[in-house]
Amino acid sequence: MSDVGVRNNVKMVGEGERTVMLAHGFGCDQSMWKYILPSLERKFRVVLFDYVGSGKSDLSAYTSKKYHTLHGYAQDVLDIIEAYGLRDVIFIGHSISSMIGMLASIERPEYFERMVMIGPSACYLNEADEYVGGFEKSDIIELLDMMEMNFAGWASFMAPFAMNNPEMPMLSKELERSFISADPVIAREFAEVTFFADHRRDLAQAAVPTLIMQCSDDSVVPLEAGEYLHRHLKNSTFQLMEAKGHYPHISHPDETIRLIHEYLE
Repeated sequence: MSDVGVRNNVKMVGEGERTVMLAHGFGCDQSMWKYILPSLERKFRVVLFDYVGSGKSDLSAYTSKKYHTLHGYAQDVLDIIEAYGLRDVIFIGHSISSMIGMLASIERPEYFERMVMIGPSACYLNEADEYVGGFEKSDIIELLDMMEMNFAGWASFMAPFAMNNPEMPMLSKELERSFISADPVIAREFAEVTFFADHRRDLAQAAVPTLIMQCSDDSVVPLEAGEYLHRHLKNSTFQLMEAKGHYPHISHPDETIRLIHEYLE
């Protein structure tokens, strides 16, 4: 395994001709794809990885200097593609990974065939220019303070809020375990980078055909944020899901995988 493979805990499964790369969101790792992975690996070669600071990645590779913006994470995506000689990648990103993948595709569009964005947002903050991101700056600062003072308390508060699926409490518990397994210092820095990121200006540079999958009743990304992305991303297709919450690949895997297959076929 290459240095990049160790750093990002890269795994490859499946035998297909086309390559799918699965990129997890904040507070998660590659295990979060387990409900849709079996269907994908029957048709594609699937590349899984953990961002530095998540899952079984090499924590010693983390520096605040590199990862203080999403560009550091986008560089890691490109490193994996280059280290493994991947081409025509179908990049499937959840949440903030959608923007990380988009930044990578702006840098090297020739590496990518398609983008699939699950619950994406170009900016999580409500702005004075009428943009609806879903959060006020004070909400985010409160969240970051909570992470610093009581990491376990933050995880148990955030998981059910983000999952938004009270009928299946075990899914929130699963997400909470994922949150709590992260390094608290790195997780807080990643949260800050995620929630204060504003990549609205970058949208015009993105050209790779993209599917935007927007959950109904997403507590993290309001419908307006998904519609804004669709309006400003050329070559984009917008799909409003029946799934609720921010993690449809966990809570509604059947609908998630059906829409991905339909788009890719």
